[in-house]
Amino acid sequence: MRTLFVLPILFHVASTVKHSMTYVFTASYGVQEFPEFVGVGMVDGVQFGYCNSTTDAAVPTREWIKEFFKDNPQDLEWYSAECLGHHYFFKAQIDIAMRRFNQSGGVHILQKMSGCEWDEETGETVGYNQYGYDGEDFLALDMETLTWVAPNPKSFMTKLRWDTDKARLQINKDVFMHNCPKWLKKYLQYGSNSLQKVLPSVSLLQKSPSSSVSCFATGFYPDRAVMFWRKDGEELYEGVDHGEILPNNDETFQMSADLNISSVKLEDRERYECVFQLYGVEEDIITRLDKSMIRSNHGSTSGFPVALVAGVASGLLLLFLCVAGLWKWRKNNSGEQCTSEEKTALK
Repeated sequence: MRTLFVLPILFHVASTVKHSMTYVFTASYGVQEFPEFVGVGMVDGVQFGYCNSTTDAAVPTREWIKEFFKDNPQDLEWYSAECLGHHYFFKAQIDIAMRRFNQSGGVHILQKMSGCEWDEETGETVGYNQYGYDGEDFLALDMETLTWVAPNPKSFMTKLRWDTDKARLQINKDVFMHNCPKWLKKYLQYGSNSLQKVLPSVSLLQKSPSSSVSCFATGFYPDRAVMFWRKDGEELYEGVDHGEILPNNDETFQMSADLNISSVKLEDRERYECVFQLYGVEEDIITRLDKSMIRSNHGSTSGFPVALVAGVASGLLLLFLCVAGLWKWRKNNSGEQCTSEEKTALK
């Protein structure tokens, strides 16, 4: 990434470089008090709708997508039909997978993640369609060779079977490389105000001269961001405490990364810097460990905030717990719409 050196100042700038549309479908077995099937749709990492086996109907969650469905009611009907179809498809496939893995009980998860990415500057598009089972990669489609990749030996027979269906492979390519980006662009038009990437204000905070220095970023959007400390350009792992990404009350987000400076010599401080990266934005926000810029409650600057803004996660928590916690996707970031090609059993 190219770097942008800034001091801890208010820095709210919209940036539109890369965009993504992702669908995640999850079927579960043996998970108490959780729907046996959940589907989530996201644009630029922001959920715009969901469905589950309780309702078998698509539920829009953002005002801009509600406006889109108001203008295109057939699309909402399409999503609901896809939800119902995927529910029964995934229910059957998890039973097949359990038999293949000789599993008669316990907790098991089958997931699919599919979608596309579009680079607004270069016009490049990337499509993806992949499956996971019980936290491990199961199958992934190589869009260039139009063959399935089977990292798990027990999925090899499925790979061979699916590789013979040339028509379905071509449908996958058309859906994820051509149709998906087209729909992504439509969604971006409707959500142009809500989906703009916003960079945060970044501050260095310290409660006392002996406490850790906290690099605090607030006001960014969406919540696909990372923050870390580095020394002489190398990322630090020891002595760094990474906080969670938390929602603010204005639909933006905040996060922090604390650096233990007890062993950092005063003359070496300029070698340390905090780095904030927002997905889809090329430039990093880099904040050097400058004592004069540290906000504290012991008299160096304007004072340490008494309370940092924190919010309560909404219904996304349960869904993203399922998505993020049960399958560590190996893809770095991310139909006409992007789902209905799944008609073949995992057998």
